[in-house]
Amino acid sequence: MTGMKKILLIGTGGTIASEVTDGGLAPELTTEQLLAHIPAISQICRVECIQLLNLDSTNMTPGHWLLLARCIRDRYDGYDGFVVTHGTDTMAYTAAALSYLIQGGPKPIVLTGAQKPIGFDSTDSKINLADAFRCASEDLPGVSIVFNNRVILGTRAKKTRSKSFQAFSSINYPDLGVLRDGVLLRYIRQEHGPAPVFYDALDTRVALLKLVPGMGREVADFLLERNDALIIESFGVGGLPEQGGFYGCLRDAMAAGKIIVLTTQVENEGSDVGIYHVGHALKHDLRVLEAYDMTTEAVVAKLMWILGQTRKRGRVEQLFYTPVAMDILWPAGYGREG
Repeated sequence: MTGMKKILLIGTGGTIASEVTDGGLAPELTTEQLLAHIPAISQICRVECIQLLNLDSTNMTPGHWLLLARCIRDRYDGYDGFVVTHGTDTMAYTAAALSYLIQGGPKPIVLTGAQKPIGFDSTDSKINLADAFRCASEDLPGVSIVFNNRVILGTRAKKTRSKSFQAFSSINYPDLGVLRDGVLLRYIRQEHGPAPVFYDALDTRVALLKLVPGMGREVADFLLERNDALIIESFGVGGLPEQGGFYGCLRDAMAAGKIIVLTTQVENEGSDVGIYHVGHALKHDLRVLEAYDMTTEAVVAKLMWILGQTRKRGRVEQLFYTPVAMDILWPAGYGREG
C-alpha cells in the first residue's frame, strides 16, 4: 500500500452518478458510493473522495469550472493525481477550461464519466472509472479525458456520439494513449513544468453563433451588444455571406473593442479563412482571429481565460495564437500573414 499513488476523486455528478427518479435520470450518488461499485481500485491506488457538486453537466457553468480548478489548486500538493467524475454532455468544455486554468502541471488530472449509470447492468461506468484511476496513477501530465479505453487531450476532446459508449473523439490531434486489459499504452506525453500555473478569472461574456444559410447581421448585432467576444461557426474552411451586412457588423464591433473569432462547423481539419473570397477580406482587412484546428469547446474556454486577463487587442491575439496544451497547431499551408 505504501508504494501506491494517492489519488483524489472529485465528484461533480453526471450520468455516472445518476439514479432513476420520477423525473428521469438525476445525479444522486456520492463519490464514496461510486467507489463502492469498484472495490478492485484498492489494488491500483489509494483513493480519497470529495463531493464538490452533484449536477447534470447541462447545468455546469464557468463558475463551476473555477470552483473545480480551485479545489484542485488547494489540494494539488497532497495528491499524486486527480480523477473528476463528470457528465458527458459538457465534459469537453470543462476539460478545455481546466487546461487553461491549470497550465503545465506535472500531475494527471483525468476527467471521466459514463453513458449509463453505474448501477445499470449494461453500464460503461465501471471500466471508465477504473481506467481513469489507472491513468491518474501513471506519468500522464496535464488534463485529459479517459473514456471507452481512450485517453484524449483535454483541449482536443469533443462529444461526437450522444448514446454510444464511444462518446468522445480527439479532434485534429492523436489520442494520448489507449488502455488494453487495464494497461495504459501511452503514445504522447504532454510537456509540463515543475509546477502548474493556476488562474482564477474568466470573462463569461463570450457568445457563440452558428451560421445558417440566409442569416443576416441582426443576431450577431444582438450578441455583440451583450458580450465582449463573438465566435462565429462558419461553413467549410471559413467565410461569411457577402450579403446580409456581416462585414459592416464585424468592422463596427471590432472598432468598439470587441473580439471576433471565426471557426468552422466542420469537426475535422480546421479553418483556412483566407482561401476563398468570402473570407479573404475578413482575414486580411479586418484581421478577425481564426481558430484554425481548435475545437469550438477550446475556443470558448480559451477566450474566457484570455479576456479574464486582458482586453488589449494585441495581447489577446498573442495569447490566442500561443499554444496551450497543444490546443492549436499550424498545419502545412497555414500561417498568419501581414
